[in-house]
Amino acid sequence: MDFFTIPTVTLNILFVLVILNHSRRKVVHFSITSNPTAEWTTQQIVEAFPWDTAPKYLMRDRDSIYSVFFRNRVKNMGIKEVISAPRSPWQNPFVERVIGSIRRECADHVIVLNQGHLKNILCAYFQYYHNDRTHLSLGKNTPNGRPVQPRPVGKCKIIDLPRIGGLHHRYEWKKVA
Repeated sequence: MDFFTIPTVTLNILFVLVILNHSRRKVVHFSITSNPTAEWTTQQIVEAFPWDTAPKYLMRDRDSIYSVFFRNRVKNMGIKEVISAPRSPWQNPFVERVIGSIRRECADHVIVLNQGHLKNILCAYFQYYHNDRTHLSLGKNTPNGRPVQPRPVGKCKIIDLPRIGGLHHRYEWKKVA
């Protein structure tokens, strides 16, 4: 899990919390706020892992937002914290890579109006990220898995399906009548 910031058109700063499942590179939960607090961050952990779905480990940095209250709540959920060394983002490489991908493939190409607008953009991006964007670490598959589409027999063409408002595309075969 980690935070990153996005500026809005009015120069306000929005904080985005991302919680990632490392095995499938899947974003389990994300949330946006203009004022992250320890209580808000703790509530996001509870929302990300309801009932008995909590992971065994939670990798995080040493941000002061992870207060005693946060640490106690995580411990009570049965999660063991793995805390990276100071100023060592490479010790949490998977979430840092996802944040970099969000910036390069999405956030750097749009002007965010407000928190609701950013939520819509990130929801569309995560749909694309989980269902259409291939990952080398997953054997060129997507986090949710995607069947290989063989070329249909007969006359066909490739169609493009826009994603994230046309920022990215998915391509599929379509039979021509």
